[in-house]
Amino acid sequence: MASVKRAAKKQSQKQLTVMQVIPNLGAGGAEQTTVDVTAALVAAGHRAVVVSNGGPRVLEIQRAGGLHVEMPVHSKNPLTMWLNAKRLRRLIRKHDVDIVHARSRAPAWSCFWACEKSRAAFLTTCHAPFNVKSELKRHYNSSIARGELVIANSEFVAHYLVKEYEVAQEKIRVIPRGIPMEKFSPAKVRPDHMLRLAQSWRIPEVSTVVLLPGRLTRWKGQMVMIEAMTQLKHKDVYCVMVGDDQGRSDYRMDLEDMIHAHQLEDRVRIMGHCDDMAVAYMLADVVVSASLEPEGFGRVAVEGQAMGRPVIATDIGGSKETVIPGQTGWLVPPNDPAMLAKGIDFVLSLTGEEKNNLAIAAMNHAHTYYTKEQMTHATLLVYHELLEMKHAR
Repeated sequence: MASVKRAAKKQSQKQLTVMQVIPNLGAGGAEQTTVDVTAALVAAGHRAVVVSNGGPRVLEIQRAGGLHVEMPVHSKNPLTMWLNAKRLRRLIRKHDVDIVHARSRAPAWSCFWACEKSRAAFLTTCHAPFNVKSELKRHYNSSIARGELVIANSEFVAHYLVKEYEVAQEKIRVIPRGIPMEKFSPAKVRPDHMLRLAQSWRIPEVSTVVLLPGRLTRWKGQMVMIEAMTQLKHKDVYCVMVGDDQGRSDYRMDLEDMIHAHQLEDRVRIMGHCDDMAVAYMLADVVVSASLEPEGFGRVAVEGQAMGRPVIATDIGGSKETVIPGQTGWLVPPNDPAMLAKGIDFVLSLTGEEKNNLAIAAMNHAHTYYTKEQMTHATLLVYHELLEMKHAR
């Protein structure tokens, strides 16, 4: 037994080759985590391979020292998924891959089949809960729970895996998403960048701004935010929604119609994607996450806290873990415009000293628990643990 342990320890110290598989490399938390883990692997002397259908962040993978392989792993077509498994198996052999890390359901099936007939260990990450509308959908979702170990990015997601897919608790490793604190730092934001962004948003220089970041989709709660704007006691408030509609032009039109119906054209802005969210947060007096459905983690709430902004999030999902009510932010019921408006009014009524104390507590909280370095370090430990399990067997 001792010799096995020594061998496993020696194996954990060798150069690893980890292949992360994700549908696309566009905007999003899972995509950012893939980039961050790639950089951490290379910095630690390991080899990083990323398989995706491509996207604007491929260059970031390459700049970090990772190898990107383009493959239609975004496809949910069963035949394509089966063919992807064969392609992945060839990649595993070609690059002597130790661990295959799947970050989404369709790729997870292909990875699962590929690893069955290879030497590579299989790991999955569940970034968020999935809707279960039928037993067929439940089976499709179950791929994300089939890893030899499963990473959950919050306790909420971990409980979901245990409840819905009967994943053994000893197989789950909870690793909260990490924020790049070197980017989300108030000290790094230049005043001229803030002025330029405010002008592009058509916001007067001295204004009160409520910021709602998130892609334009109904469950992110933009309509609740618009309704809350009609109920605010503070009337001199601008609301800015930043996020891509990702092709949901009908929903964007619905939002614009709702803004017009409430005569809020002068106070509510839909500004699309923002390239520098740190500047956007610094322009905000309040940061809102109004999600109607549980967030797996809730990146907006953590980024807002890292920037020292007052945060209001809905009292569901991962936000219940990342926001300390009354200390680093506030939680309100989902789909409740009246309570959201009340929360915003409360924040806007805080004294300067109260806002300063909140900012210090929020930044300390984010730096203590949600840094990119903590996330990548914990992920690399899971890689080594998985490899030791494999060699012990």
